[in-house]
Amino acid sequence: MELRVKKVRKGAKLLSQPYAGDVGYDLCAAEAVMVPAGERVIIPTGLALELPEGRAGLIWDKSGLATKYGLTVLGGVVDAGYRGEVLVCLANTSDEPHAFAAGDKVAQLIVQKIELPTIVELDELADSERGARGFGSSGA
Repeated sequence: MELRVKKVRKGAKLLSQPYAGDVGYDLCAAEAVMVPAGERVIIPTGLALELPEGRAGLIWDKSGLATKYGLTVLGGVVDAGYRGEVLVCLANTSDEPHAFAAGDKVAQLIVQKIELPTIVELDELADSERGARGFGSSGA
């Protein structure tokens, strides 16, 4: 399987995998960006992808950025048919602004096989042990 990548901005960094066996590929900022405290910012990566059919690109937090600086990804699904620039929406949940230089890691991309079942509308769904009990139903 191949993941075809095109640089759409000068100086964009290709996807990288820091350690063999890592699930995700690092996405980097294509330009310097400031993420103010308590706000969200769209960060360009300078890359466009050609994902294989039946796959999606899922954009996830970098655990270090999330735990150290409170930076978390909002949204984050790249459809196989999308050919535009991959953008990362980061929210800063901390009280401090965070600056990224061009080339800094901002998120990770996980390529995942997707199954799309046929939608069947019913008047009733089968019973289950949990039923309709929602948030907190397991006691946690």
